[in-house]
Amino acid sequence: MNTSIRPSGRAPEELRKVTLERAVARYAEGSCLVKFGETHVLCTASLEDRPPPWLRGQGRGWVTAEYAMLPRATLERTRREVTSGKPSGRTQEIQRLIGRSLRAVVDLHAIGERQIVVDCDVLQADGGTRTAAITGAWVALHDCLQWMQARSMLSAKALKDHVAAVSCGIYRGTPVLDLDYAEDSAAETDANFVLTGTGGIVEVQGTAEGAPFSEEELLRLLALARAGTEKLVTLQKLAVS
Repeated sequence: MNTSIRPSGRAPEELRKVTLERAVARYAEGSCLVKFGETHVLCTASLEDRPPPWLRGQGRGWVTAEYAMLPRATLERTRREVTSGKPSGRTQEIQRLIGRSLRAVVDLHAIGERQIVVDCDVLQADGGTRTAAITGAWVALHDCLQWMQARSMLSAKALKDHVAAVSCGIYRGTPVLDLDYAEDSAAETDANFVLTGTGGIVEVQGTAEGAPFSEEELLRLLALARAGTEKLVTLQKLAVS
């Protein structure tokens, strides 16, 4: 008999099934199709042989990201943001988060005056699209940098560490790892953690949906996130080995 409080039946500390499939886009220098359960995100890394205009002449490059959700990634069709003329505030916030997360583990001087753009397109959404995107984006970025290294385009090792992300929350009074949509939409507390392979914290986003959460609860969520990202980093290592 399943006594789990979670709609999926998972244990509180259990990730959804996660897969990382490389080289799924023919023309991109690096690509990865990442799946966190029913959340599927296509990540592609594209090399541009020029830095952003504001970085020219400084001897270093840049890594940035763009994020988008396909119209039928969700239960009901959502309008393409291009038709409204600009990305939503949520989209801008997520793509900036992905870019910050990747730059945290890249030596920008090593890539020279170039830019790598990582596009994260949500094919299907069931909660945790930003955390899945960051985890898959690292694989796409890794392969782009490997492509550059094979062509002697790097002055030094550019990738300093892994980076992965996972959501945590308090659902029905219990801290749980890797929320799907059913949990995310009903959680008392929702948080996203971005951590490096060596355990460094890149970013923490936490929101109380009802009553404020305590410091003790935050630390319990962080402990869950550390265990979860360790598993994600192991999957990244297996994917690129």
